Amino acid sequence: MALAPIQYDRTTGVLEGANAWEQLAALTLIAGSKVSSLFAHRGYNMCANLLRKTLPERDIAMRLNADAIFAFPYGDGYWSKLLNRSLSYESELELLFLDSRDVDYVLIDCGANYGYWSVLVSSAPFGAHKAIAIEPSSVNFAKLSNNAAISGNRFEVLNCAIGAVRGTARLSGTKHEAFSIAGPANAVGEDVPVLALDNLIDDGKIAATGRYLVKLDVEGVEIDAIRGGTRLLQADTVILCEEHGSDRAHTVSRYILDHTQLKLIVHDPVSNRFETLKELSMLDRIKTARNIGYNVFATSSAFWEERFHHLNARAGRSVH
Repeated sequence: MALAPIQYDRTTGVLEGANAWEQLAALTLIAGSKVSSLFAHRGYNMCANLLRKTLPERDIAMRLNADAIFAFPYGDGYWSKLLNRSLSYESELELLFLDSRDVDYVLIDCGANYGYWSVLVSSAPFGAHKAIAIEPSSVNFAKLSNNAAISGNRFEVLNCAIGAVRGTARLSGTKHEAFSIAGPANAVGEDVPVLALDNLIDDGKIAATGRYLVKLDVEGVEIDAIRGGTRLLQADTVILCEEHGSDRAHTVSRYILDHTQLKLIVHDPVSNRFETLKELSMLDRIKTARNIGYNVFATSSAFWEERFHHLNARAGRSVH
């Protein structure tokens, strides 16, 4: 019989339902996150996963806000960083989502993992938006479905990968946050169905017109995903995709600049502004750590461009 989840309120820091060893582990995980944050969290995942082996197998249900609970295995090396309340997870995405809470849009959460952003964006403080969470891994999908259930099934879940065309592919990898269909076809893993973004229109999941934020956390197939979303990208759509710090050629951004009509936007941590990226040299400065990903935004929508200007104006007011 599975143990009941530990409860953690990220707003107050209150941890409930944990035994003495689990409480000590929480303090260790928090301290490790704070120290390793000085080095882009290098080594944190490995150490946390080692600690996890000494803990009972159970979930932690983390209250992110008054209307959002996100559950994951206690001690998980990737998500346990959230126990550190001073950590801002993908802060540039949160800025955009919060600023857009009054906009009628749909989140298409590709590579949703356990559904962190779908849980948040569908919550009342973020505007209670419709979200479609897409995850190919059967193991991850079970945890994603659990988070959808905890949230009252207010967002839709799809068990598939995103690619250039509809079909099947081999999903492989050793880390739940980095499963990919970009590996060899004979890799150890599982066969998964693949959808193109435009198939969501064909299948009646979304309309051809509308406003969309498309989060592409698809581990090496971002370009294929963009190729498969031609019609969707003609709507009022923003793509939120990852540039990995280890990719010094900036492959995804280079493709967007050279082969699409999309404008590329990046959050500059120095100016705290969203800047239009015309020269890839800006990414040389921004991508300082090789072990993490950096989000870039691409759109051809005048509406969403104006929202980025609005974000910059707000940031300017907050300085004065």
